[in-house]
Amino acid sequence: MTKAIYGGPVFEMARQQFKRVADHLEILEMERDRLLYPKRAIAVSCPIHRDDGRTEVFQGYRVQHHLTLGPTKGGTRFSQVDIGEVAALAIWMSWKCALAGLPYGGAKGGITVDPYALSPRQLEALSRRYMQEMIPFVGPHTDVMAPDMGTNEQVMAWFMDTYSMYQGQTINEIVTGKPISAGGTLGRREATGRGVSYLVARALDHLGISAGSATAIIQGFGNVGSVTAYSLAEKGVKIIGVSDHTAAYYDPTGLNIADLQRHMAKRGQLAGFSTQSFAEPSELLVQKCDVLVPAAVERVITGENASQLKCRILAEGANGPTTPEADSVLQQRRDEIFVLPDILCNARGVIVSYFEWVQDLQRLFWEETEVFDRLYRILERSFQQTIACAKRDRISHRMAAMAIGVSVVQSAKRTRGLFPWCSKRATLIEPECHRLAIAAVSQIRENRQAQPERINV
Repeated sequence: MTKAIYGGPVFEMARQQFKRVADHLEILEMERDRLLYPKRAIAVSCPIHRDDGRTEVFQGYRVQHHLTLGPTKGGTRFSQVDIGEVAALAIWMSWKCALAGLPYGGAKGGITVDPYALSPRQLEALSRRYMQEMIPFVGPHTDVMAPDMGTNEQVMAWFMDTYSMYQGQTINEIVTGKPISAGGTLGRREATGRGVSYLVARALDHLGISAGSATAIIQGFGNVGSVTAYSLAEKGVKIIGVSDHTAAYYDPTGLNIADLQRHMAKRGQLAGFSTQSFAEPSELLVQKCDVLVPAAVERVITGENASQLKCRILAEGANGPTTPEADSVLQQRRDEIFVLPDILCNARGVIVSYFEWVQDLQRLFWEETEVFDRLYRILERSFQQTIACAKRDRISHRMAAMAIGVSVVQSAKRTRGLFPWCSKRATLIEPECHRLAIAAVSQIRENRQAQPERINV
């Protein structure tokens, strides 16, 4: 029955990815469902009064994948989501947090709505009603929300205020991604794109490509894409293509990122920026470049277009932009295309969210330089571990990153055991559990002692 509620192409994609990793790690069949399927899925109805006096009901979701390592953590989308997509995103968040060494399980939430069709009053009403419905299931040590597609700092402030009113005191740490004035952290917005650009710079360095001679195409020009473009341009990379859901532009001589950002700030979309460099969005992904950054939505790199990619580095700024079919093609092209998988490449958001949560709990806030120094150290460690694992086991970077993440969660679950206790079943895996637990502790100690070779701040 639990499995039956999850479906759709995005969840199927997450399931296939997990199966491949589980096969590689030789995970016992009896353990796989417990690792894959979420601990808890909540569906709620969120009625609000529309401006014309009507009452309309919107469907909301929250999926908490596991709480083995600590509270769950994940964003909340206001878009055309369904329970399967939300569950897949929660699963990916679990592997992402484990790879980065964060004390979190994965979570995700969302409301099926077009936020741009709501007035400011309706958006606030829907945000507050959603949080009100979630109060029995979330908390600073249970599930911590963050912004995602269609939500922002203001929505997080409404979430925090609603939860705080219920508790009778200010609880800043219930959400991250808040405004600075409401307990947010310095550098969070910039961290999203700067984390991608940092890892792209490390990949360029690893491949012996000078940033000053490199070109990049970025699909998606929201928070992640726009900051990535600006940060890469600062490093000397020439941005030759950008796109969002309204338009795409391509110019092999380079686009002016400052002009694009000013246009976005004024219009909220890329449409109308230029008529001379307009391009077909579907063709932008397969143009020749050194760095391709899909930073928009899932499933844009497919089995059909993966063989046509002409990039040297594929940096996945979005969640799940590459399908399993495309992965098979990229595995065959691994000597041509250096993949920075999503759970590594876009982990900067949850890492800095973790920093915000820690600061809120301690009521002690850091300077921006400290935020970025800590961010780059975690990214560097994750990058080196992923590359080393891929080289050692002769597997793809995605398989390596996911294998590290899944192994951490698997080891934690085995070490904690299963409640309620069942001695007859436990004897089947207890010796293996003990061996893996010892190996896991040894690996954690080695990771903590390992120092990054270099940090470029």
